[in-house]
Amino acid sequence: MSWFAILCIFVITVVGMEGFAYAMHRWVMHGPGWFLHASHHRPRRGMMEWNDLYAAIFALPSILLIWLGVQEEWGSVYTTVGVGIAAYGAIYFGFHDWIVHRRLPHRIVPHSRYFKRIVQAHRLHHAVSTKQGTVSFGFLWAPKVADLRDQLRRLGSVRSSEVDQD
Repeated sequence: MSWFAILCIFVITVVGMEGFAYAMHRWVMHGPGWFLHASHHRPRRGMMEWNDLYAAIFALPSILLIWLGVQEEWGSVYTTVGVGIAAYGAIYFGFHDWIVHRRLPHRIVPHSRYFKRIVQAHRLHHAVSTKQGTVSFGFLWAPKVADLRDQLRRLGSVRSSEVDQD
């Protein structure tokens, strides 16, 4: 397979994972999987939280696809999709756990409009500590912050003063 085809499969996988992550976050984590995800909407005590089990669960398909592609010689498509899933996981960890939730120390300050938007959108997601009534379920893409604030006000999930904070 050509390097260009591999690159295309990799990029499609990483981009597709954002859709998968949105769906899982919106309808599983804030649905029947809330029993694990609820820990992420409360102040963390220690380095780990129950929600971290999702990282292990979502790593399994990546590990399996890489193993099948390499060890079982199923081919580069399987390996590339597995590596794309792993890359999305690394991007997610870097953005979500490290930068937004500061699970590792850093001095990164968002300056670009995109970076500020996704950080603010995630903070607005955490303005609600319950299963329902929150907004912005994506990780690498988010609607406009003003739209999210309006949506939170319409839902009545938080006080207006909380929504207007940055």
